[in-house]
Amino acid sequence: VQLQAFGGGSVQAGGSLTLSCTRSSRSRQIMGWFRQAPGKEREFVAAISWSGINTYYADSVEDRFTISRDNANAENTVSLQMNSLKSEDTAVYYCASGYDSGRVYDTGNYPYWGQGTLVTVSS
Repeated sequence: VQLQAFGGGSVQAGGSLTLSCTRSSRSRQIMGWFRQAPGKEREFVAAISWSGINTYYADSVEDRFTISRDNANAENTVSLQMNSLKSEDTAVYYCASGYDSGRVYDTGNYPYWGQGTLVTVSS
């Protein structure tokens, strides 16, 4: 299984970016986004169930970020719309594929990871 994340870039505070992630094969697994800032641990950002009905967000991004997925295409594309970006959102963002369990916030729940895409927010 291969995941590929893209869409990162540089933006000013208050701006928006959309990240996307494709999966090499169809799956009913939950898809998530995590991020890692320099010198910090990787942290949960958002996740979405296969059906799209259930979504999960970190408190720091709720009301600013929106996760969605398109199961109609072969790549099961998952997107993360990021609005009202802040300098503290600067990080490498990773998409991941894992189990729809009670551990969606845990990196250990996700056996498959993409390579990461850098988001830089300047104030």
